[in-house]
Amino acid sequence: MSAATPILKRIAGAAPRDAIAFVLDGRACTGLEGDTVLAAILTHGERLRESDFSDAPRAGFCLMGACQDCWVWLADGGRVRACTTPVADGMHVLTDAPEFP
Repeated sequence: MSAATPILKRIAGAAPRDAIAFVLDGRACTGLEGDTVLAAILTHGERLRESDFSDAPRAGFCLMGACQDCWVWLADGGRVRACTTPVADGMHVLTDAPEFP
């Protein structure tokens, strides 16, 4: 994922929350305690991932874990819904399916 204008912006005046370090496609990023993976990713870029069926950008659809639009992968091969999974310290997130031997 290339650096781009974030689709989400933090608002001033929100209660302070601890920073959570995670890795997004090999790039060090930070989210905030209580963020979903989706929110943390979209504060760093303009898309979550590309569609499974085209190169169209995706940024989540239902935002409640009912559709398949926000699947991302973890470095260990697991797949999670970004809209319902809390970002965790040290998490390694991949926006493209990893290739395993």
